[in-house]
Amino acid sequence: MKEDLSYILNHLGEDREKYFNAVSPPVIQTSNFCFRDLQQFRQAFTDELEHHIYTRGNNPTVAILRKKLAALEGAEDALVLSSGSGAIAAAVISQVKAGDHIVCVQSPYSWTQALLTKLLARFGVTHTFVDGKSMEAITQALQPNTRMLYLESPSSLTFELQDLQACAQLAKERGLVTIIDNSYSSPLFQNPIRHGIDIVVHSGTKYLNGHSDVVMGVICSSREIIKKIFESELMTLGAILQAHDAALAIRGLRTLELRLRRCDESARLIASRLAAHPKVERVTHPLLPGHPQYELARKQMSGTGGLFSAYFKVDEREKMEAFVQELKHFLLAVSWGGHESLILPSVGFYNIPGRQDTHVDWKLVRFYIGLEDPEWLWADLENGLKIL
Repeated sequence: MKEDLSYILNHLGEDREKYFNAVSPPVIQTSNFCFRDLQQFRQAFTDELEHHIYTRGNNPTVAILRKKLAALEGAEDALVLSSGSGAIAAAVISQVKAGDHIVCVQSPYSWTQALLTKLLARFGVTHTFVDGKSMEAITQALQPNTRMLYLESPSSLTFELQDLQACAQLAKERGLVTIIDNSYSSPLFQNPIRHGIDIVVHSGTKYLNGHSDVVMGVICSSREIIKKIFESELMTLGAILQAHDAALAIRGLRTLELRLRRCDESARLIASRLAAHPKVERVTHPLLPGHPQYELARKQMSGTGGLFSAYFKVDEREKMEAFVQELKHFLLAVSWGGHESLILPSVGFYNIPGRQDTHVDWKLVRFYIGLEDPEWLWADLENGLKIL
């Protein structure tokens, strides 16, 4: 059973007697650690994941954060890295070799797609993108050399789900490793390991830190897998999280539950109103009854946070652009998870030299609802909708 949420967020891993009973853990801002004698020196090198030798490997401030994140996901251990894409790359690379094949849900996070199509393809790792809503499609995509099933449920633009238990069962039957990007739900609202998934990755930049001031990645899994990634991908590539950023993330976790429940409540309110608006074609929010996978969402998620997408009834791209420009209370930006509400309009990706995003419907806008008064946000949307 997962430890009490309040205890994890506010106290787990914080041995305050070791640092003068300070309420907040100190930032151990050092590159190097020294030893009192050769015996201690030799002992440290038996397991660098647990001992302090050099901050690239282990740091006391970072270690507190790792303990909290592992407990939140119900995992045996966790690693934190310098970005979400770094965590995804380390987790995936740790499990494949030349000649292996990966089955991945279609339209994943853009840098996950780049990892598969550009980087790993250079080293003989092939992939197939599939409709993750269909277990039949996933099964048919499996090849004799398939090593991994990579999931993103819900996906962070169109919010399509995969059946985590069914995917985990299929993977175990075929001897595959499963990885999921759980950034959308956070550990507060979805725990994939409980459904049998092997490795969970996060962009800790989003909800976990929650203040738009840290870039961070997270990997949660078994002790065996975490140790393997630590000793190879993390130590070799050196994509570590600095102690100061770890301290900021620990601060962010204090309010994780309060922030996410506020975002979740406000997002459902605004999404429901948009769904009923005559100028909106449809809203994609997993826990609104109109979502085609609503029952699956209810089964494996207890909330959604602040993200959803809306498709608008508009016949000219210029009008869509005018709507976006008219909004004053939403910041035009990528990412999500901070205090500030954001919009990511697909129309913004059109006419960018060198980009090919025309497969994404320009009528789609992704919304992130932050901590502001939802009525204040809704008034802004109502005003903008008059343009359409």
